[in-house]
Amino acid sequence: MREKNWLTKIIVIFVGSIISAYGITLAMYAGFGSATLAVLWQGVSKVTGMSIGMTSFVIAVVMIVFVWFYDRSQIHIGTVLYQVVYSGFVEIFSRIQRYSDIVWINFLLMCIGIILFAVGTGIYASANLGRGSYEAVTFSLAGKNGWHVKIVRMILDLAMVVIGVLLGGSFGICTIITVLISGPIIQATVQQMNKFVFGGK
Repeated sequence: MREKNWLTKIIVIFVGSIISAYGITLAMYAGFGSATLAVLWQGVSKVTGMSIGMTSFVIAVVMIVFVWFYDRSQIHIGTVLYQVVYSGFVEIFSRIQRYSDIVWINFLLMCIGIILFAVGTGIYASANLGRGSYEAVTFSLAGKNGWHVKIVRMILDLAMVVIGVLLGGSFGICTIITVLISGPIIQATVQQMNKFVFGGK
């Protein structure tokens, strides 16, 4: 039974990672800016010449190394598994995704992408096998210093966007919408996954 539960969680991480990767890629290239962390990816990618998938992976590794020394309780097998699958599929999707010449269709694709990103993140998070790299940084800083998670995340989001824009990343309506709707969608998805997949209440 325990092995079955672990297998379910691993599958959930894979599925959530792929959905999240497709969502963020769909939103990022629609032409309306990028999600907060993706703004940094774009900026670093432009400066270094690395692909967007490799850039996301390198930044995640830096974050994971920081958390490993700062508060390694935030890291589990799911942290590494999620990041490898997520960055790998961001790379794949960024190469094959195509868009229309019609602005409103691209805007619709962006909105669908943001929703998929949030749903995928919620699916992955429901497995409860460690936090993603960015979430791990957020919770380690908050937990170790007694700060509110919401405040830490807001400051980190602002820092990621500012640094990303300075390096050439794209800020726009996508960034704002992601900040406004991702949290509630992620929370709702986790609740539904716990209820229908993991048998929680």
